[in-house]
Amino acid sequence: MTDQLRYPIGPWNRPASISDADRRTWIDEIAAAPAALKKAATGLNDVQLDTPYRPDGWTVRQVVHHVPDSHMNAYVRFKLALTEDEPTIKPYEESKWALLADSRTVPVAVSLALLEAIHARWVALLRSMSAADFRRGYNHPEQNRVVPLEEALGMYAWHGKHHVAHIDQLKTRERWT
Repeated sequence: MTDQLRYPIGPWNRPASISDADRRTWIDEIAAAPAALKKAATGLNDVQLDTPYRPDGWTVRQVVHHVPDSHMNAYVRFKLALTEDEPTIKPYEESKWALLADSRTVPVAVSLALLEAIHARWVALLRSMSAADFRRGYNHPEQNRVVPLEEALGMYAWHGKHHVAHIDQLKTRERWT
C-alpha cells in the first residue's frame, strides 16, 4: 500500500505555531466538511459504497460513518476542555467502531445528516471561542500529553479533508465520476 492511498492529502503535521488566521481557516474547513463529504458520497450505489477505498482499508460506507463518529468525539472533547481543567478524555477504538453493524449497513444519508447537525453546533461553538479558549486542552492518555484545542482544531480540519480525499481518489481510480 502506498502512502498516497493511505494519506491522499499527506499525513497531519502539527505546526510549530498556530495563528488566528490558521484557526479561522480551520474553522471554515470544518464548516465545509459536511457538504464536501456529502458531495463525495452522493450518487454512489451500494456496491460502490461497500468498496474499500484502498486494499485492507475501510469501505466508503465505513468511512462516511466514521467521520461523524470521530467528530462527535471531537465536539465532546472541545466542550469538556472548555468546561473543565485539562480533562482526561476517553479514547475509543475507531477500527472496532467501523466493524459494528451500524457502520457496515446503515444508509450513508443518516451519517451525512448527523455530520451536518454536529458541525452546525460545533462551528457555532468554535466561532464563539477566544484565543485563550483555544489554548485550553484535554489530556489524551494514549498520547500522554495535553492536546491544546487549537491543535485539535487543525487536526480535525485535516481529518475531514483526508477522508473526503479517500473517497474522491477511489472514485477517480474506478472511473465512477
